[in-house]
Amino acid sequence: MRLHDLRHACASYLLACGASPRTVMKTLGHSQIALTMNTYAHVLPDIERAAVDAVTKQLFG
Repeated sequence: MRLHDLRHACASYLLACGASPRTVMKTLGHSQIALTMNTYAHVLPDIERAAVDAVTKQLFG
């Protein structure tokens, strides 16, 4: 396992656990939020789906 793999896993887990993209940016030492979001955007669809499901459950039981 490479150091890059651990870094990528850390960022993915942080996002999946609800950490803000800005927190992930600071943790990784990125200078711009765009770099973080462009690199780890693949994690966001699952997070968005979970958020929609949670709201749907609250509204409709």
